[in-house]
Amino acid sequence: MTGQQTAVPQSIHATAIVHPEAQIPESASVGPYSIIGPGVTIGERVTIGSHVLIERDTSVGDDTQIFKGAVLGTDPQDLKYAGEETTLAVGSRTTIREYATLNRGTIDSGTTVVGDDCLIMAYAHVSHDSRVGNHVILATSVNMGGHVIIEDWAIVGGVTAIHQFVRIGCHSFVGGGSRLPQDVVPYVMVAGSPCAAFGLNIVGLRRRGFQRAAIRQIREAYRLVYQSELNVSQALEQLEARDDLRPEVEHMVSFIRASERGITT
Repeated sequence: MTGQQTAVPQSIHATAIVHPEAQIPESASVGPYSIIGPGVTIGERVTIGSHVLIERDTSVGDDTQIFKGAVLGTDPQDLKYAGEETTLAVGSRTTIREYATLNRGTIDSGTTVVGDDCLIMAYAHVSHDSRVGNHVILATSVNMGGHVIIEDWAIVGGVTAIHQFVRIGCHSFVGGGSRLPQDVVPYVMVAGSPCAAFGLNIVGLRRRGFQRAAIRQIREAYRLVYQSELNVSQALEQLEARDDLRPEVEHMVSFIRASERGITT
Protein backbone atom coordinates (compact mmCIF):
# COMPACT_ATOMS: atom_id res chain seq x y z
CA MET A 1 0.00 0.00 0.00
CA THR A 2 1.07 3.65 -0.26
CA GLY A 3 0.80 6.26 2.48
CA GLN A 4 -1.09 8.53 0.05
CA GLN A 5 -3.95 6.07 -0.33
CA THR A 6 -4.31 4.25 2.98
CA ALA A 7 -3.77 5.02 6.66
CA VAL A 8 -0.50 3.77 8.12
CA PRO A 9 -1.10 0.25 9.50
CA GLN A 10 -0.53 -0.54 13.18
CA SER A 11 2.54 -2.60 12.21
CA ILE A 12 4.39 0.68 11.60
CA HIS A 13 5.53 2.17 14.90
CA ALA A 14 4.23 5.64 15.69
CA THR A 15 7.78 7.06 15.82
CA ALA A 16 8.78 5.69 12.40
CA ILE A 17 8.92 8.08 9.44
CA VAL A 18 7.60 6.64 6.18
CA HIS A 19 7.68 8.58 2.94
CA PRO A 20 4.30 8.77 1.16
CA GLU A 21 5.80 7.07 -1.92
CA ALA A 22 7.11 4.08 0.02
CA GLN A 23 5.17 0.83 -0.46
CA ILE A 24 4.76 -1.27 2.69
CA PRO A 25 2.24 -4.13 2.94
CA GLU A 26 0.24 -4.64 6.12
CA SER A 27 2.03 -7.95 6.74
CA ALA A 28 5.34 -6.08 7.18
CA SER A 29 6.45 -4.29 10.33
CA VAL A 30 8.58 -1.19 10.91
CA GLY A 31 10.16 -0.59 14.30
CA PRO A 32 10.63 2.57 16.37
CA TYR A 33 12.51 5.53 14.90
CA SER A 34 13.12 3.83 11.56
CA ILE A 35 13.06 5.94 8.38
CA ILE A 36 11.74 4.63 5.06
CA GLY A 37 12.38 6.95 2.12
CA PRO A 38 10.98 7.48 -1.37
CA GLY A 39 11.04 4.74 -3.97
CA VAL A 40 11.25 1.99 -1.33
CA THR A 41 9.24 -1.20 -1.86
CA ILE A 42 8.96 -3.66 1.02
CA GLY A 43 7.82 -7.26 0.51
CA GLU A 44 5.35 -9.33 2.47
CA ARG A 45 6.17 -10.22 6.11
CA VAL A 46 9.38 -8.18 6.12
CA THR A 47 10.53 -7.23 9.62
CA ILE A 48 12.35 -3.92 10.01
CA GLY A 49 13.82 -3.29 13.44
CA SER A 50 14.34 -0.01 15.26
CA HIS A 51 16.54 2.84 14.01
CA VAL A 52 16.82 1.36 10.51
CA LEU A 53 17.37 3.72 7.57
CA ILE A 54 16.23 2.70 4.08
CA GLU A 55 17.07 5.92 2.32
CA ARG A 56 15.61 5.56 -1.18
CA ASP A 57 15.06 3.48 -4.33
CA THR A 58 15.40 0.12 -2.60
CA SER A 59 13.38 -3.09 -2.90
CA VAL A 60 13.31 -5.74 -0.18
CA GLY A 61 11.94 -9.22 -0.87
CA ASP A 62 9.43 -11.22 1.14
CA ASP A 63 10.29 -12.56 4.63
CA THR A 64 13.53 -10.61 4.93
CA GLN A 65 14.63 -9.42 8.38
CA ILE A 66 16.48 -6.14 8.92
CA PHE A 67 17.90 -5.58 12.41
CA LYS A 68 18.51 -2.45 14.44
CA GLY A 69 20.64 0.29 12.96
CA ALA A 70 21.11 -1.23 9.50
CA VAL A 71 21.42 1.29 6.66
CA LEU A 72 20.18 0.43 3.15
CA GLY A 73 19.90 2.30 -0.11
CA THR A 74 22.28 5.15 0.66
CA ASP A 75 24.38 6.91 -1.99
CA PRO A 76 27.38 4.94 -3.28
CA GLN A 77 30.76 5.78 -1.77
CA ASP A 78 32.28 6.58 -5.13
CA LEU A 79 33.69 9.98 -6.10
CA LYS A 80 32.38 9.46 -9.64
CA TYR A 81 28.79 9.30 -8.41
CA ALA A 82 26.98 12.40 -9.68
CA GLY A 83 23.51 11.93 -8.24
CA GLU A 84 22.16 9.67 -11.01
CA GLU A 85 19.14 7.50 -10.17
CA THR A 86 20.29 4.05 -9.06
CA THR A 87 18.86 1.23 -6.97
CA LEU A 88 19.48 -1.46 -4.36
CA ALA A 89 17.66 -4.80 -4.59
CA VAL A 90 17.59 -7.23 -1.66
CA GLY A 91 16.07 -10.68 -2.16
CA SER A 92 13.69 -12.80 -0.11
CA ARG A 93 14.39 -14.52 3.24
CA THR A 94 17.63 -12.63 3.68
CA THR A 95 18.81 -11.51 7.12
CA ILE A 96 20.61 -8.18 7.54
CA ARG A 97 22.04 -7.77 11.02
CA GLU A 98 22.85 -4.73 13.13
CA TYR A 99 24.59 -1.74 11.51
CA ALA A 100 25.27 -3.43 8.19
CA THR A 101 25.42 -0.92 5.31
CA LEU A 102 24.24 -1.56 1.75
CA ASN A 103 24.75 1.16 -0.88
CA ARG A 104 22.94 1.73 -4.15
CA GLY A 105 24.74 1.38 -7.48
CA THR A 106 26.29 3.96 -9.77
CA ILE A 107 25.79 4.76 -13.44
CA ASP A 108 28.19 1.90 -14.21
CA SER A 109 25.58 -0.81 -13.61
CA GLY A 110 22.71 1.11 -12.05
CA THR A 111 22.14 -1.24 -9.16
CA THR A 112 23.52 -3.21 -6.24
CA VAL A 113 22.01 -6.68 -5.72
CA VAL A 114 21.82 -9.06 -2.75
CA GLY A 115 20.14 -12.39 -3.45
CA ASP A 116 17.79 -14.71 -1.58
CA ASP A 117 18.51 -16.55 1.68
CA CYS A 118 21.63 -14.57 2.52
CA LEU A 119 23.03 -13.68 5.93
CA ILE A 120 24.69 -10.27 6.14
CA MET A 121 26.15 -10.04 9.65
CA ALA A 122 26.70 -6.96 11.80
CA TYR A 123 28.81 -4.10 10.43
CA ALA A 124 29.30 -5.76 7.03
CA HIS A 125 29.40 -3.43 4.03
CA VAL A 126 27.90 -4.29 0.64
CA SER A 127 29.39 -1.85 -1.85
CA HIS A 128 28.04 -0.07 -4.90
CA ASP A 129 27.45 -2.07 -8.09
CA SER A 130 28.19 -5.37 -6.35
CA ARG A 131 26.32 -8.62 -6.96
CA VAL A 132 25.83 -10.99 -4.04
CA GLY A 133 24.25 -14.30 -5.01
CA ASN A 134 21.89 -16.60 -3.13
CA HIS A 135 22.71 -18.37 0.15
CA VAL A 136 25.77 -16.18 0.70
CA ILE A 137 27.13 -15.51 4.21
CA LEU A 138 29.08 -12.33 4.91
CA ALA A 139 30.36 -12.52 8.48
CA THR A 140 30.82 -9.58 10.83
CA SER A 141 32.72 -6.57 9.44
CA VAL A 142 33.29 -7.91 5.93
CA ASN A 143 34.10 -4.85 3.83
CA MET A 144 33.73 -4.83 0.06
CA GLY A 145 35.15 -2.48 -2.54
CA GLY A 146 32.87 -1.60 -5.43
CA HIS A 147 31.85 -3.94 -8.25
CA VAL A 148 32.47 -7.17 -6.30
CA ILE A 149 30.74 -10.35 -7.48
CA ILE A 150 30.02 -13.12 -4.97
CA GLU A 151 28.45 -16.26 -6.39
CA ASP A 152 25.91 -18.57 -4.70
CA TRP A 153 26.74 -20.37 -1.44
CA ALA A 154 30.04 -18.56 -0.83
CA ILE A 155 31.06 -17.80 2.77
CA VAL A 156 33.29 -14.86 3.68
CA GLY A 157 34.78 -14.79 7.19
CA GLY A 158 34.70 -11.76 9.46
CA VAL A 159 36.92 -8.68 9.16
CA THR A 160 37.83 -9.55 5.57
CA ALA A 161 38.65 -6.78 3.09
CA ILE A 162 37.64 -7.47 -0.52
CA HIS A 163 39.29 -5.40 -3.25
CA GLN A 164 37.08 -3.75 -5.85
CA PHE A 165 36.19 -5.85 -8.92
CA VAL A 166 37.13 -9.12 -7.16
CA ARG A 167 34.97 -12.20 -7.84
CA ILE A 168 34.33 -14.92 -5.27
CA GLY A 169 33.22 -18.21 -6.81
CA CYS A 170 30.32 -20.41 -5.77
CA HIS A 171 30.70 -22.73 -2.77
CA SER A 172 34.03 -21.16 -1.84
CA PHE A 173 35.19 -20.20 1.64
CA VAL A 174 37.25 -17.16 2.67
CA GLY A 175 38.79 -17.33 6.15
CA GLY A 176 38.32 -14.49 8.62
CA GLY A 177 40.71 -11.58 8.81
CA SER A 178 41.78 -11.97 5.19
CA ARG A 179 42.84 -9.45 2.56
CA LEU A 180 41.48 -10.44 -0.81
CA PRO A 181 43.03 -8.69 -3.84
CA GLN A 182 42.34 -11.47 -6.39
CA ASP A 183 39.51 -13.78 -7.45
CA VAL A 184 38.59 -16.88 -5.45
CA VAL A 185 37.97 -19.92 -7.66
CA PRO A 186 34.69 -21.83 -7.07
CA TYR A 187 34.83 -24.56 -4.37
CA VAL A 188 38.24 -23.37 -3.08
CA MET A 189 39.13 -22.30 0.48
CA VAL A 190 41.44 -19.31 0.94
CA ALA A 191 42.74 -17.28 3.87
CA GLY A 192 45.48 -14.85 4.80
CA SER A 193 46.79 -11.38 4.07
CA PRO A 194 47.07 -11.53 1.14
CA CYS A 195 44.99 -14.67 0.65
CA ALA A 196 46.37 -18.05 -0.35
CA ALA A 197 44.49 -21.24 -1.25
CA PHE A 198 44.58 -24.10 1.23
CA GLY A 199 42.28 -26.74 -0.21
CA LEU A 200 38.74 -27.42 -1.33
CA ASN A 201 35.51 -26.78 0.56
CA ILE A 202 34.71 -30.50 0.58
CA VAL A 203 32.57 -30.32 3.73
CA GLY A 204 30.40 -27.63 2.14
CA LEU A 205 30.04 -29.58 -1.10
CA ARG A 206 28.94 -32.71 0.75
CA ARG A 207 26.45 -30.79 2.86
CA ARG A 208 24.91 -29.35 -0.30
CA GLY A 209 24.45 -32.73 -1.93
CA PHE A 210 27.20 -32.74 -4.55
CA GLN A 211 27.58 -36.18 -6.13
CA ARG A 212 30.73 -38.16 -5.40
CA ALA A 213 31.68 -38.14 -9.06
CA ALA A 214 31.44 -34.36 -9.15
CA ILE A 215 33.56 -33.97 -6.01
CA ARG A 216 36.12 -36.41 -7.40
CA GLN A 217 36.50 -34.43 -10.62
CA ILE A 218 36.65 -31.13 -8.72
CA ARG A 219 39.52 -32.62 -6.67
CA GLU A 220 41.31 -33.63 -9.87
CA ALA A 221 40.87 -30.14 -11.30
CA TYR A 222 42.16 -28.53 -8.10
CA ARG A 223 45.28 -30.71 -8.08
CA LEU A 224 45.95 -29.92 -11.72
CA VAL A 225 45.57 -26.15 -11.30
CA TYR A 226 47.10 -25.73 -7.85
CA GLN A 227 49.42 -28.66 -7.16
CA SER A 228 50.89 -29.81 -10.48
CA GLU A 229 53.98 -28.51 -12.26
CA LEU A 230 51.76 -27.03 -14.99
CA ASN A 231 51.04 -23.34 -15.16
CA VAL A 232 47.39 -22.27 -14.97
CA SER A 233 46.94 -22.01 -18.74
CA GLN A 234 48.37 -25.48 -19.31
CA ALA A 235 46.18 -26.93 -16.57
CA LEU A 236 43.07 -25.41 -18.11
CA GLU A 237 43.98 -26.77 -21.53
CA GLN A 238 44.26 -30.28 -20.09
CA LEU A 239 40.90 -29.95 -18.39
CA GLU A 240 39.21 -28.60 -21.51
CA ALA A 241 40.60 -31.52 -23.54
CA ARG A 242 38.58 -34.02 -21.48
CA ASP A 243 35.40 -35.37 -23.03
CA ASP A 244 33.83 -36.16 -19.65
CA LEU A 245 34.10 -32.69 -18.07
CA ARG A 246 31.29 -32.16 -15.59
CA PRO A 247 29.29 -28.89 -15.44
CA GLU A 248 30.79 -28.09 -12.02
CA VAL A 249 34.31 -28.19 -13.42
CA GLU A 250 33.27 -26.44 -16.63
CA HIS A 251 32.16 -23.54 -14.45
CA MET A 252 35.47 -23.66 -12.57
CA VAL A 253 37.39 -23.47 -15.85
CA SER A 254 35.28 -20.67 -17.33
CA PHE A 255 35.57 -18.70 -14.06
CA ILE A 256 39.37 -18.86 -14.22
CA ARG A 257 39.39 -18.01 -17.93
CA ALA A 258 37.32 -14.88 -17.24
CA SER A 259 39.51 -13.63 -14.39
CA GLU A 260 40.89 -10.14 -14.92
CA ARG A 261 42.59 -9.71 -11.55
CA GLY A 262 44.10 -13.19 -11.45
CA ILE A 263 43.16 -15.99 -9.08
CA THR A 264 44.19 -16.58 -5.48
CA THR A 265 46.78 -19.40 -5.50
